[in-house]
Amino acid sequence: MSRYSQDIKDAIRTVPDWPEAGVMFRDIMPLLQDAQVFRKLIDSFVHRYQGMQLDAIAAIDARGFILGAPLAYELGLSLVPVRKKGKLPFATVTQEYDLEYGSATIELHTDAFKAGDRVLVMDDLIATGGTMLAACELVRKLGAEVVETAAIIDLPDLKGGDKLRQAGFDVYAICEFDGH
Repeated sequence: MSRYSQDIKDAIRTVPDWPEAGVMFRDIMPLLQDAQVFRKLIDSFVHRYQGMQLDAIAAIDARGFILGAPLAYELGLSLVPVRKKGKLPFATVTQEYDLEYGSATIELHTDAFKAGDRVLVMDDLIATGGTMLAACELVRKLGAEVVETAAIIDLPDLKGGDKLRQAGFDVYAICEFDGH
């Protein structure tokens, strides 16, 4: 956890019953709108990753881009967007994953990483872990190493962090929220 974890957690708004009844939506927009807390957030990630000899950040569509871009800039790393299927113009590698109802596909350009690159996979939230796990598999398909997965929020009741750890990936989140 970051020394700023509580400040960051306090800036996240909980919206009950959105997008459907029973869901407690964790809204990061107030955090992003507060310049001081947003700086604390990015600084927390910078301090964690500055000595890890990373080569790139794989930022997951779309809120992962908000975190990955300033972090990549601060650390002098490349930023690789992990996109929803059909959004990238060049040759891609894809990974399908299960949703609660159905499935989805994400993709990377085939030249996104070099073999052996050390990569941080980043998104705003870990819920069931499906998207993050699919992104990690894409990184591996290209011969790169996933050093860690990172998010602002982990929802441990949904077991996504456990799923990632069971698959062999380290997990870091700034804060946790109980429930869905």
